[in-house]
Amino acid sequence: MNLELLLALVGPALLGASLGTLVGVLPGIGPAATMALLLPVSFVMEPHAAIVLLCGVYFGAQYGSSTTAILLKLPGEASGVVTAEEGHRLALKGQAGVALAVAALASLLAGLLSAALVAGLTPWLARLALGLGPADVAALVLLAAVALVCIGQRQHRKALAMLLLGLLLGLVGTDFGGGAPRFTFGLAELRDGIGLVPLIVGLFGLGEVLASHAGLRASSHIAPIGRLWPRRSELQASLAPALRGTAVGFLVGMLPGGKTLLASMMSLALERRMARDRAQYGHGALSGVAGPEAANNASAQAGLVPLIGLGLPGNPAMAVLLGAFMLHGIAPGAVMFERSPELFEAIIWGMVLANLALIVLNLPLIGVWVRLLALPLGLLTPLIVVISVLGVYAQSRLAFDVLLLAVFGLLGYLLRKAEYPLAPIVFGAVLGPIFEDNLRRAFMHARGDGMELLAQPLVLPVLAVALLLLLRPLWLLWVRGPNRG
Repeated sequence: MNLELLLALVGPALLGASLGTLVGVLPGIGPAATMALLLPVSFVMEPHAAIVLLCGVYFGAQYGSSTTAILLKLPGEASGVVTAEEGHRLALKGQAGVALAVAALASLLAGLLSAALVAGLTPWLARLALGLGPADVAALVLLAAVALVCIGQRQHRKALAMLLLGLLLGLVGTDFGGGAPRFTFGLAELRDGIGLVPLIVGLFGLGEVLASHAGLRASSHIAPIGRLWPRRSELQASLAPALRGTAVGFLVGMLPGGKTLLASMMSLALERRMARDRAQYGHGALSGVAGPEAANNASAQAGLVPLIGLGLPGNPAMAVLLGAFMLHGIAPGAVMFERSPELFEAIIWGMVLANLALIVLNLPLIGVWVRLLALPLGLLTPLIVVISVLGVYAQSRLAFDVLLLAVFGLLGYLLRKAEYPLAPIVFGAVLGPIFEDNLRRAFMHARGDGMELLAQPLVLPVLAVALLLLLRPLWLLWVRGPNRG
């Protein structure tokens, strides 16, 4: 590793970790929204620094959430709800410092192990993808989109509708094949398509902040921190749960639609089942902190494997990160390893630096992070709006993109009020053009013969799995009956 490049990553890793911790501490903003707001800023950075910055935000949000989950039972991220179950009970017993230290150390262990696994598995997956034809890639993209809707979302019909909306947005622009404009409504500004920056910043940035800022207030009671460093026996008791949580979280994180919340829940359930004294659960169990915290951090970082190896995002934050890759002209997959192998190495070292930075930031600055909750998010809203507008305009220098930002911000706000998920819109907009391009090339290679496409090795099995996932909600509805569930 070039020492000069390694030193260049320290700043972005520290900044991303700091912002991510802040995001995890303040409920309601979310890492995807923050990453979206930083997209215009990342556009003027070197690609490796930009990706490390955004990754640091995502990883930091998982760390920061545990602080308020344990001290206030007010998690900033959904996965923090699981940590709060046992962590806050420990805090009420005067062991908040120990719980915070165990959470931070378990997350660090999971982060370093996950970085090693990402480094080992991603190139292998990218090499495997070299043998796939365009028909296979199109089928895998379709399966990823279906899995994200049917596994990663609760309201399948609403999620499917949002996925289709995203696909339509991805079709706006100039037809790849014929070169004719489509769905542009005669607007020259839309001939290059809808920009990812105004779309993502609008939906996840403006929309989320506008929808959530008014009701966020800090809890007035902060549990005393007490003794900060755990005893040797407490560390030993937390090691095995942290290792199990890392394994569970990494496996869940590589799945399409796999969420940090799901990983944390599965880890807690596993620890309860394996505990020698199950009675301690519900009264403050350190294994109930170590396992879920390791799981959510490992799950967050495992999403990089399918993203970098295949170009398939598994959650909203990874979709934003894929947008950053595209903005910098980087194609994830085997092409990236051939043309920019140093970028992948930079990402791995950036993961290590971000995890080390987070352990330094979380424990000494616990009091600072918690007291930031005294700031109502409503005071931050004007600043976020100004940064969003300036960032979008600076990226494209088009007033039309600012208009798109406002439109998507309002759309995001309205869809949230109607309880529609927004992540599938981004998945559709990002994956739609990839699917169309590979499907078009597949038909060209097959000379229009659909049966030849189905004869490709992965196409039929992958389509069968996608169909089963689509039919699963209908089957469950039929089994439960119209008046149940």
